[in-house]
Amino acid sequence: MAEEVLLAEDGKCVGSLTKSLLAVAFLASFGSSMLYGYNLAVVNSPAEYIKAFYNQTMVARNRTGLDDKTLTLFYSVTVSVFAIGGMVGSLTVGILVTRFGRKGTLVRITCLVFIAGAFMGFSRTFGSPEMIIVGRFITGVHSGISLSVVPMYLGEIAPKNLRGFLGLVPSIFICLGVFIAQILGLHELLGKEEHWPLFLSLVVIPTMFQLMLLPWFPESPRYLLLEKRNVHATITALKWYRSKVNIQAEIEEMQEEQRSMSSVQTVSVIGLLKDRSVRWQVITIVVVNIGMQLSGIDAIWFYTNTIFENAGIPVPQIQYTTVGTGAIEVIAGCVGCFTIERLGRRPLMIGGFTFMGICCAGITLSLMFQVLGLAVCVSLSLCLAGVPFLITAELFKQSHRPAAYTVAGCLNWLSNFTIGFVFPFLQMSAGAYCYLVFFGVCTAVAAYVFFIVPETKNKTFVEISQMFAARNGMLEEESSELGVANNPQLAKTNGYGAVVLEYDVIEKK
Repeated sequence: MAEEVLLAEDGKCVGSLTKSLLAVAFLASFGSSMLYGYNLAVVNSPAEYIKAFYNQTMVARNRTGLDDKTLTLFYSVTVSVFAIGGMVGSLTVGILVTRFGRKGTLVRITCLVFIAGAFMGFSRTFGSPEMIIVGRFITGVHSGISLSVVPMYLGEIAPKNLRGFLGLVPSIFICLGVFIAQILGLHELLGKEEHWPLFLSLVVIPTMFQLMLLPWFPESPRYLLLEKRNVHATITALKWYRSKVNIQAEIEEMQEEQRSMSSVQTVSVIGLLKDRSVRWQVITIVVVNIGMQLSGIDAIWFYTNTIFENAGIPVPQIQYTTVGTGAIEVIAGCVGCFTIERLGRRPLMIGGFTFMGICCAGITLSLMFQVLGLAVCVSLSLCLAGVPFLITAELFKQSHRPAAYTVAGCLNWLSNFTIGFVFPFLQMSAGAYCYLVFFGVCTAVAAYVFFIVPETKNKTFVEISQMFAARNGMLEEESSELGVANNPQLAKTNGYGAVVLEYDVIEKK
């Protein structure tokens, strides 16, 4: 392994980045998160070719083509069905991660990508526009699941001082997926009429690598100990991810979390919403996740070509300008990833939403449209992208985390779908002033984070829960209620020395 994870003087676990942690973060993000970004942008370049295919198919079937309004509707369904699939997928997250684990879920849902790739890749061969729509829906389901599971998995395997860094790795790959789709969509590469089925189905390649390699990595140690009660597997997983390390402090932190849980059972979405001990955590993920989607970034991305055209850029050059914005987004995402552990979560969110609000207010000036559009993209990548899902992992303990990700994911996709449909009407009625609505959203969310959300950097999950206890109206003794009494397997490991001794005996045998 690359580096050691040492025990600090105060007994707290201080982690360094090992090869295993970095490899699993890259692999999980490459085969899952990157596909989300790729599928967001992949339909932009071949839009006219797909519309022409739809029209030709209808002529062959009905001997009459589609009018412009119907053709636009067909294409709109093709684009938006991805978000509908994402919302459906996000609703299944809690069930899947509880039954199959975090890594197990990522491995099993790879089959969805292969099915979707086959549908989209052979759609022209079978002359079926429906196959494209079904394929887009299935990729949406996969993205809806993976967009929650990947940060959950990385957040649980990372030591607390690296949760921010690893938690933002998926956001870099999302930006990278958009950038790759923009490059491959150039006319010189796959942006030609004969190549669009291949362009849509390339999602199977990164997933294939993930399917071959990810099963060799261990499951989340927290899932193994707190939900499966498998002490031996937990220690094996920790040794894999921590290399040469005394893992005693981390085991004790997990057991402290177990003792603070009022129930060892995974909480349902309804249970999460009714649980007053996490009331403000739930409100926080609702505000932050909806705020990210309604900040105006999606509306700007949806109309990037129009923005550049209005700025006077020649139409043939717009595709290259769009690729340039994608490159800026990837760079900004990397900067955010490497600064989050130094700056913390709150400054990134407050600064990001504030800056985006200023940009959205100024974007009403058409001469500044292009520059501010780029600024918002940089702002999102640097300060926001990935943080809402990272903060979702940190605000909840093991029993509540799956349900929290279900709620956060559903809100993300629902807001994404809503802004895509509402924005054109908002733009028609308010013109350039429609961006003042986004200014209001950004300002409100920045104020909420400033006054309500505490800094979670370098805090254990138990410490974060205790920071919210007073705001939730919970007494300290209530928030640290013992849950280990009804769990004999964990009860016998409280001293941890017995666990080490038992493990050492097994190793010697």
